[in-house]
Amino acid sequence: MIKAFVFDAYGTLYDVQSVADITEQAFPGHGEIITQIWRMKQLEYSWLHSLMDDYRDFWAVTREALTYTLGVLGLTPSEQLFDDIAEAYNRLTPYPDAAAALGALTGVKRAILSNGSPQMLAALVGGSPLRDLIETTLSVDAARVFKPDPRAYALVEAELGVKPHEVVFVSSNGFDIAGAKRFGFNVARISRVPRDALAQEMAGGATGGALSPVTLYKALRTQEETLGHAPDFVISSLADLVRLPRAA
Repeated sequence: MIKAFVFDAYGTLYDVQSVADITEQAFPGHGEIITQIWRMKQLEYSWLHSLMDDYRDFWAVTREALTYTLGVLGLTPSEQLFDDIAEAYNRLTPYPDAAAALGALTGVKRAILSNGSPQMLAALVGGSPLRDLIETTLSVDAARVFKPDPRAYALVEAELGVKPHEVVFVSSNGFDIAGAKRFGFNVARISRVPRDALAQEMAGGATGGALSPVTLYKALRTQEETLGHAPDFVISSLADLVRLPRAA
């Protein structure tokens, strides 16, 4: 029996692309590429810190990734502007289907398990319309290692008192889906970028001579990884979660 739905935050409940408004405002004409490189390096740095056994919380990682991104593009912000851009990750916009989907999941625990630091998640969730729909917010900071390390996923059983087979873990991130499935959760993948649509987009970009940063990001970060740990369910919207079987 499923007793808990546990959600990834960044890219699953909250749209990481919503930082594009401030990146474009800060550096007109560069917002799109800043947004994509920043997110890719943010994830890469979380994995590198875990592999190097050199844990720093996600706020530090987010700022490191932004430093890299602006540096590689030759952009030099003031200290205040840098802080303002980084702060955008604490004010991400929830996906339009998130609130209704969470509200429909009655009779089960609803939680977040995120790479975000406790302070980031308090600002993100507490300042959003989802704040009253999430009962527990778990940060990997308690394990001092980032997803997809199994020690991060183990926080769910320790904090919620549910076994892995009693959990549906929900994510749109391929690395997270593979890690959660490998750990033993039932996993639902949110497929917001269908493979066929992406293939057409990629073909169009290749024909034009260059792929946009957004298209490249979609190719690298929005698809299912080929690591041998496939999700149990693939859905196109969070609204579909209420129709998933509760017996497992």
